Amino acid sequence: MAELEAQSLRRTLKPTRRIDGVWVERGGRRYVSFSCNDYLGLSQHPQVKAAAIAAVEAYGAGAGASRLVTGDHPLFERLEARLAALKGAEAACVFGSGYLANAGIIPTFVGRGDLILADELAHACIWAGAKLAGAETIAFRHNDMEDLAAKLAALRPGARRALVATDGVFSMDGDIAPLDQISRLCRAHDAWLLVDDAHGLGVLGGGAGTARLFPEAHVDLQMGTFSKALGGYGAYVCASAAVIDFIKTRTRTVIYTTGLPPANAAAALAALDIIAAEPERVAAPLAKARRFTAALGLPPAESAVVPILLGEAETALAAAADLEAQGLLAVAIRPPTVPAGTARLRLAFSAGHPDEAVDRLAQAVRPWLSQ
Repeated sequence: MAELEAQSLRRTLKPTRRIDGVWVERGGRRYVSFSCNDYLGLSQHPQVKAAAIAAVEAYGAGAGASRLVTGDHPLFERLEARLAALKGAEAACVFGSGYLANAGIIPTFVGRGDLILADELAHACIWAGAKLAGAETIAFRHNDMEDLAAKLAALRPGARRALVATDGVFSMDGDIAPLDQISRLCRAHDAWLLVDDAHGLGVLGGGAGTARLFPEAHVDLQMGTFSKALGGYGAYVCASAAVIDFIKTRTRTVIYTTGLPPANAAAALAALDIIAAEPERVAAPLAKARRFTAALGLPPAESAVVPILLGEAETALAAAADLEAQGLLAVAIRPPTVPAGTARLRLAFSAGHPDEAVDRLAQAVRPWLSQ
C-alpha cells in the first residue's frame, strides 16, 4: 500500500450520493458528474424505478438461488426474448454482471489446446475469462486488422478451436472496433467472434448497439450489460439457440451463482421500452460528446466516452482535482486500469448533461490539453 501511495496509484472509495443522472453530492458539495456510465439517465427514470419497485413487491428482493435450482423466473424469459429480438439473435441468456458473463462464456467454448486472440485493450473480464479457459491467449494490437490477420494465419492452424474477443466500444478510449473487418477475418479462419458491447447498447446503432453499425458483421457471441445505458445491473449474451442452450447447461457463472434479482430484470425491460420509444434520448450522449470534442478541436467522438490523455498518474490526479474545484467531477483513470504513461480523465457524456455544463467542462479541460 505504501508503494502504491508513492506512485499515486492507491485507490480509495469516496462516499458519493447520486442525486439524479447528472448531479452528485460529495463531502457536502454538489457536482456535475462526467464519470458515470448512466448514459441515458435511466437509473433515475420514474418508469424504470417503478418497474423495479413493483417487481420487489410482487416477487421479493432476491432470486433465492441459481436459476437451475429455484426455477426460472418468468421475467427472465421475457427479458431474454426481448434482448434476442433487439440484437437480431435466436436466443439470449441473462447473467448477474458483465464480469460474470465473460468470465463464464469464454471457458465454456474454448480450453486447453484452443486459441484466444483478444484486442490488447479489451476489458479486464475478457482477460479473466481467457485465463480461466486455459487456452493459448495472445493479444493483437488495438484495432489493428493486419496484426489480427497475421496472428490468425500463423496460430489458427494448430488450434482445435479459435475465439477472437474484443470490446465493441472500448471503455477507456471510447473508440469502436471495426467489427465488419474482424468478422470477415473470423469467417476466413473458422474462428468465433465475441463482442463485449457494454458501452454500445442503448447509445449506438439506434440503441441496438455497435454491431448495428456494421450490418454485414456476423457476431457469434453478443455480450452486453444492463449497468450502463439501461441504468440497472446485470448482463446478457445473445447467440444461436443451440449456443444459448449450451451456456445454460454448462456455464459455471450461470449454474453456480444466484440468479439476478427479479427487480433488475423488470428495470431492464422498462429501460428497453424507453430506448425503443425515445430515439432522441438515445442520440443525445453521442451528440453531447461531439459538442465537447468540437469545442476543443479534438477528433469527433465515436461514442459517449472521451478520454483526455495526460500521461502520468500525478498529472491526471491534479487535473481531476482542478475540475473538482470548479464543481465538475471527472475521475482520474490510472494504471493498471490503463497502460503505463496513459493516465487520463475519462469523460462519459449523458443525455441529461445540459449543453452549458458540457461547454463549462470544455473550458475547464482546455488548459490541461497543453500539459
